[in-house]
Amino acid sequence: MKILVTGATGYIGGRLIPLLLKADHEVRAMVRETARISDHAWSDQIEIAEGDVLEASSLDAALAGIEIAYYLIHSLAEGARFSEDDLKAAHNFGESAKRAGIRQIIYMGGLGANSDKQLSKHLVSRHKTGDALRESGVPITEFRAAVIVGSGGVSFEMVRYLVERLPIMVTPRWVYTRTQPIAIDDVLRYLLAAIDNAAAKDQIIEIGGSDILTYGDMMSVYAKYRGLHRPMIPVPVLSPQLSSYWVSLMTPVSIPVARALIEGLRNEVIVTDTSAERIFPTIQPVSYQAALQVALAHIQNDTVETSWTDALSSTETGKLEKFKADDKEGMLIARRQALINNDAATVFATVLRIGGKHGWYYGDFLWQIRGVMDRAIGGPGLRRSRRNPDRLRPGDVLDFWRVEALEQDKFVRLRAEMRLPGRAWLEFTLEPDSQKRTKLTQTAFFRSQGVLGWLYWYGINPIHQMVFSGMIVSIQKYAEAIGHDKVQVKGERSSQQAASDHPSL
Repeated sequence: MKILVTGATGYIGGRLIPLLLKADHEVRAMVRETARISDHAWSDQIEIAEGDVLEASSLDAALAGIEIAYYLIHSLAEGARFSEDDLKAAHNFGESAKRAGIRQIIYMGGLGANSDKQLSKHLVSRHKTGDALRESGVPITEFRAAVIVGSGGVSFEMVRYLVERLPIMVTPRWVYTRTQPIAIDDVLRYLLAAIDNAAAKDQIIEIGGSDILTYGDMMSVYAKYRGLHRPMIPVPVLSPQLSSYWVSLMTPVSIPVARALIEGLRNEVIVTDTSAERIFPTIQPVSYQAALQVALAHIQNDTVETSWTDALSSTETGKLEKFKADDKEGMLIARRQALINNDAATVFATVLRIGGKHGWYYGDFLWQIRGVMDRAIGGPGLRRSRRNPDRLRPGDVLDFWRVEALEQDKFVRLRAEMRLPGRAWLEFTLEPDSQKRTKLTQTAFFRSQGVLGWLYWYGINPIHQMVFSGMIVSIQKYAEAIGHDKVQVKGERSSQQAASDHPSL
């Protein structure tokens, strides 16, 4: 069948597409930026259409000729108007789907009883999004799930960081609310099984794993599996707002995302009907521990397919303007070059290992300080790390940067997502010569926002001089010292060792 996947650059969409291809479906991915999906291993097997659900005029072309459409767009950190944007987006998509003659929309929503008057704003928005899609008259299959357990998933990462980092767990009331976590692999199985399934059309289907646990239980099971002793001390009062600050301080999750998740955790979210068992009798969801084991294995083996940070909404600053090559005159620019005695593939592989557990080649403690400062003022800091320690693709998060553009063995451009009085990019360009050498050009671009931006740039310039000069020199040394298949960075450890003391790995 010809299937459209929205949210293709997100956590679920990026894992669903290869499964659809494996099932011999024709797939079209709708994205806001083609470059953010063009470097996936399967990108040459799909159609790519640019579209934005908030811009109705961009949807008709993306939906033309489609039979089944997945609506996997969620808003966790798009600002105070996220609920209004969700409704507008769903109405736009539903109307366009009706005009296109779509046979079925499959939507991924959130668990929570409609009768619960204390339902969080985010869960209410998830339900209203489903209602808005239904208003189009197109048959809708709406799945509702609670915590999705998988490597790179935001809820799982929140649990992982809290347990790994805190020797004593101070636990507010929301930690003792019951939930029904489900493995990401089971979610994907349901999404696939719903395709053109007559029994699933015009249905709201609640899905969950085989265990009903509290968030505290989930943390205890995680700690036991990792061999960690984590006593829990309950506190009677700790508001979602205060909890979100604490979670944001201890994990890579931003304050708005943490608050949305925690407010949802005040509500008991468990499966209350058995329609999933009736419609999909062959799917037997696994236990929380089984899902946990699979997730940690992917992390330890560096085989995480997608991450919650892949979506631009994973940070409040996700809507940063893109780099414009014809606007360099208005920028402050710092450029450094090195002629490296090795081929471009080796140099590029060395550059791509920047950040994350491998560090920044020079002045790691200064990068750590900058990360702490950014975190303190509400930025992402360095906690988001990176999806894979050795490979990057457009859209990937790299500490407080995001990969904006990449061309294999030629260049990579990073866009800053830390809090700045301006916009910043860091670019590496490679030029091979006839003598098997590579000229590496490292360029920092900064577009200042007023006088404060200029003061920032020139005030921090001495540190930039030291850090960026040391970085390119170190990259040169490493690239010249090793071959392409043996790139090793000082201080690297095995995934198993690293995971034990650095949960961002």
